[in-house]
Amino acid sequence: MNSKRKRIIADFNYNPVTAQAHANIALIKYWGKRSVDLNLPAVGSISLTLDALKTTTTLQFDENLNEDELQLDYRKVTGKPLDRVTEFLDIAAETSNRPRAKIVTKNSFPTGAGLASSASGFAALAVAADKALNLNHSKEELSRLARKGSGSAARSIYGGFAEMKCGSSFDDDKDDYAIPLHDESHWDLRLLIAVTSTDKKDVGSTEGMVRTAKTSSFYQGWVENQQADLEEMRSALHAKNFEKVGELTEHSCFKMHGLAMSGRPPLLYWNAATTETIHTVWNLRKKGIAAFVTIDAGPQVKILCQPDRAELIKQAVLSVNGVKNIIETKPGPEASIVQSEIVKNS
Repeated sequence: MNSKRKRIIADFNYNPVTAQAHANIALIKYWGKRSVDLNLPAVGSISLTLDALKTTTTLQFDENLNEDELQLDYRKVTGKPLDRVTEFLDIAAETSNRPRAKIVTKNSFPTGAGLASSASGFAALAVAADKALNLNHSKEELSRLARKGSGSAARSIYGGFAEMKCGSSFDDDKDDYAIPLHDESHWDLRLLIAVTSTDKKDVGSTEGMVRTAKTSSFYQGWVENQQADLEEMRSALHAKNFEKVGELTEHSCFKMHGLAMSGRPPLLYWNAATTETIHTVWNLRKKGIAAFVTIDAGPQVKILCQPDRAELIKQAVLSVNGVKNIIETKPGPEASIVQSEIVKNS
């Protein structure tokens, strides 16, 4: 073993490290990358971290392993998902000449179904890697690292409300990281997630973003108008103006999906239950029940509401044909080390 390899191994923590992170929902949407290779967003975004959508990840380096091992929700994972994790750990360690690792991770919600599992997954892995590699990163550095795994993971480093900053360089990411706006104690809101499918989506977010940027004639307008939406949302969140937050959230959602639908070929992430749920919420609003929808790259409908209206809205949405269940969640905490909750191999 050469001296460089010995030095690298000596810098590693070989004890299992467990971290938790929570998925987030973008209120002001992120869609499009100015650099795919560096995973740099084309626009900024503002999100809400969700307490009920949690990823728990245990990372352990082992010099006896010949390759990284990944287990997700009690199943061994190989191929592109494993390659993605290997590349991420190489980036975190700043070398591919490192001990291989065993990564055991589980989600409290469906994976790859439009519920931001990659956001919580890479945020948790970033926090675990920071501890295992003895990096002692700041929150800003952790956010930048998490972004290299998944664009939305940068926001899951924080609890409550966060904003993803968008830099201007195409070959430098120093300005591309999330910042906290308000922690989870700022505002007691509810987000109801109407699950209409647990199937993995056919077109991933990155592929969809690249297609849209290349083929939609409306893409440049989306980029140019994002700043105004971000400024309005910051003000509305600070003032706890629910109607304004809801209106901006819904506006950003339908702009994003309209943009995706304008690509060639068009992207439609919705199913029949998605559409019916949207109309159900709109009908409730006509009756004076404040509720607003948002949808990521998937068929699940998220409904932003206030706590005293949550039960009534749940009952109405559960009557929609195709809605399998509803996950009720509220603002969640920041990503953190939870050493007492090591995820075991199945």
